[in-house]
Amino acid sequence: MLHTTQLYQHVPETRWPIVYSPRYNITFMGLEKLHPFDAGKWGKVINFLKEEKLLSDSMLVEAREASEEDLLVVHTRRYLNELKRKVLRPLRTQTGGTIMVGGVGGARPGGGFHHCSSDRGGGFCAYADITLAIKFLFERVEGISRATIIDLDAHQGNGHERDFMDDKRVYIMDVYNRHIYPGDRFAKQAIRRKVELEWGTEDDEYLDKVERNIEKSLQEHLPDVVVYNAGTDILEGDRLGGLSISPAGIVKRDELVFRMVRGRHVPILMVTSGGYQKRTARIIADSILNLFGLGLIGPESPSISAQNSDTPLLPPAVP
Repeated sequence: MLHTTQLYQHVPETRWPIVYSPRYNITFMGLEKLHPFDAGKWGKVINFLKEEKLLSDSMLVEAREASEEDLLVVHTRRYLNELKRKVLRPLRTQTGGTIMVGGVGGARPGGGFHHCSSDRGGGFCAYADITLAIKFLFERVEGISRATIIDLDAHQGNGHERDFMDDKRVYIMDVYNRHIYPGDRFAKQAIRRKVELEWGTEDDEYLDKVERNIEKSLQEHLPDVVVYNAGTDILEGDRLGGLSISPAGIVKRDELVFRMVRGRHVPILMVTSGGYQKRTARIIADSILNLFGLGLIGPESPSISAQNSDTPLLPPAVP
């Protein structure tokens, strides 16, 4: 029997399937200013898209905070009890947003907490939103029984890898800097297509490896849905990512992923994950504008049909 949730909801057809809340933006009494992470990048992405006339407030789907019962679909009660709940409200709202993306067949700025698993957090990640989104889809959406995670953040996605270690329904492709956090050898056993990069990898090598390996991944396991973790910490100059991908390379990467997945008429849910520079928000916005201009996002995209009659049949979009 399905638990009651407020995250799968009816969305008017006038709204884009883009899930966002101002509560995504994280503040810790000013301490966020002392850290390289741009805690307000999600709001900046939305503002850039408004300036370009792609979005307005009336077109957005308001993200709701994930309840304890929602989180218990994946997390243990013991783990949740260990967390400082008030401080983590922005992360719970982002997690709710990721689950909602599955419900409305869309995407969202933020999320992609790929270092968190059912019983442990790490690396800025307190809730396993990717795992939760896929579990909700498997349980609540007819026709969704196979998923692929394409994780292109600079870091290994050890959280969802631990969660889906023995679940053959979920195929994981992970492309990451082999020399940086988390270096989780146990979690690597769950990766079906592993691409380990060296320090300072640049555009041509990176894009070639991404394209070839996505092609092979989709041949090996044709999914009903793709969750795309589109981290921008691969950007040149990112101190935590250690790679050297240009802004144009990131835009091209996202285009490649969408072209290849859309070419197989598979819905794609995109979360933005890591990215620790002030210019990151502009690059994400530019990528979304490029995808829209190419017709890779928008009303003609493949949709997810939900069993729940209160869940709208909307096409996937992007963050």
